[in-house]
Amino acid sequence: MANIILKNKISLEKMRRAGQLLAAIMEDVKELIAPGQNTLSIDAFIEKRMHAAQLKPVCKGYAGYQFATCISLNDTVVHGIPSKEVILKSGDFVKIDVVGAFNGYCADMARYFFVGEVNPTAHRLALAAQQALDGAIAQVGPGTRLSDISSFIQRHVEASGFNVVRDFAGHGIGKSMHEAPQIPNYGTPGNGPELQEGMALALEPMITEKGYQLRIMSDGWTARTVDGGLAAHVEDTVIVTKIGAEVLTRL
Repeated sequence: MANIILKNKISLEKMRRAGQLLAAIMEDVKELIAPGQNTLSIDAFIEKRMHAAQLKPVCKGYAGYQFATCISLNDTVVHGIPSKEVILKSGDFVKIDVVGAFNGYCADMARYFFVGEVNPTAHRLALAAQQALDGAIAQVGPGTRLSDISSFIQRHVEASGFNVVRDFAGHGIGKSMHEAPQIPNYGTPGNGPELQEGMALALEPMITEKGYQLRIMSDGWTARTVDGGLAAHVEDTVIVTKIGAEVLTRL
């Protein structure tokens, strides 16, 4: 428990600022999601806007990663690398993950987008992921056990007919993009540390249409489903308050 950092008012104010600035930029990304657009140009748009807002793109330079965002299509769950060669077409299911820091404190978020007419399964998968995230946020508050969040996500996703990814997890966040605790998207309720006011968490259901097994591609980053099934990913940064949760990455 000692390694979960409780944030003070000054830290939280910086994280709030980071979250609101990031959420505003992601709202404007919607207009770029269209057939013919390449994912590198979307990344460049977001990075330019981040610099203009005095947000540091935390992903850039992390473990050698060279971009401000991860942009994952269709059967890619997370860590899709922006590229001129990846050109959006009608039917694509797009997930964009981004971390921005304001005066040294981070906010982390992921959103999904549809390009033109998409497979109805993509809509159902995206809805299940979003409902799992919203429901997980509703669990957050002092006294909740960490695994209560994990368990809720798993139960909701599996009841919707889908699977949760085991290889990646949500996490604490603050000065660093990844802090304690790890927050898996599966588990048994009633376990792990109790949440306390001042904890900051990045909750991120990552779910799959079919099996949850993933393969990492030769670039060392891109994580795709082994069976080619679609994948969804949504994420918000939240802080534990006296009475529940405050979501930092929604306007």
